[in-house]
Formats: sequence, C-alpha cells, structure tokens
Amino acid sequence: MTVDGLRRSPLGHLASQTPTRDVRLREIPFLTQLNLRLSPGSEAAARVAEALGAALPTEPNTVSVTESGDLRLLWLSPDEWLVVGPDGCAPQTEGHIRTALQGEHASLVDVSANRTTLELSGPGARTVLETGCALDLHPRTFVPGRCAQTLVSKVNVVLDQVDAEPRYRLLVRGSFAQYLADWLLDAMSRTNPTH
Repeated sequence: MTVDGLRRSPLGHLASQTPTRDVRLREIPFLTQLNLRLSPGSEAAARVAEALGAALPTEPNTVSVTESGDLRLLWLSPDEWLVVGPDGCAPQTEGHIRTALQGEHASLVDVSANRTTLELSGPGARTVLETGCALDLHPRTFVPGRCAQTLVSKVNVVLDQVDAEPRYRLLVRGSFAQYLADWLLDAMSRTNPTH
C-alpha cells in the first residue's frame, strides 16, 4: 500500500485474512511508535503523564491507555516505554513529550518506521499464538492491558493484548513481517481453535 506516494507498508498486499471463522489477521500499518526512556517516578515522568493523559506504567509488562483512548503506553523495561498511537500523531505526541522532558536526562526516539503491526483476533487467536509463543497466554495470566517482548515463531515481537475477544497486536520489524504473516496464516489454517 502506498500512502501519499511515499510510504510503503511491508504487508500492503495483505488483505484481511480469515482462513477460519474463529481467527482474523490484518495489518495495521504506520502506527506511531515512540520509544521513551527516563527515570520512573521522576518529575519528568509525572509531567509526561500529565501531557499524555495517562501515567507511564511501572508494573512490568503492563499497558496504560490515555484518557482519549488514542495512545497506548507499553512498559518495555524499568526505564523504557513504547508510546503507540494512530498514524499521523507522531509530531504532536512527540512535541508534547519533548516539552514535558525539557531540561531532563531522557531519550525520545520516533521508531515508527522500524515496525509494522499485525493484529490477530477472534476466539481462536490465543490458540494460534500458543503454537509459536512460549509465553503463558491463558486469560488467568495474560489479559487485556498486558504486553511483552517475546518470540513468535523465532521472530522478535512486542505483543500487546488489546481486548478480551481476544485481540492481540504483534509489533514486528518490517524485514520479518512477511515471514510472520505467512507463519500466522499457516498456523491459522492448521489450528482448529474450537477444540
């Protein structure tokens, strides 16, 4: 897919795929992704929370959602977060964060072009993911509002469970996106999630 004649999504040719009625796969291209590093609990963290409308999560592998619902703040490490939002919001969001960080020792990098996003959803989505992911994805452990950096079929991803349907977002480097999409489609066709 080409937008404005300049950008190309790694999976622009991939239409929403539904090999089974229980699982759907689609790409969400061009999401804003800002990598933020700063000291948790600092004044800067409080100012960023105020600027974004949500506190940076401090519990490992959790997600905060802004009051507007537009941004998801994913915990990556004790001093690192990924701010994920819709296409086109990077300049404004980055500006708000940079204003909040003025004079502080912190890092903010736009990594939007580094990854694309695959969304796997439907009643059988967890079953499909479990065939290639070592994490315990059972609802008692991995619920909406949880995220993790993990491997899915040997590919590094940031995994974010968006809701209880379940709906998962897999943020993957563009160079691995086709392989992961092909693997997920194959797993979807081989897995019978209703059993």
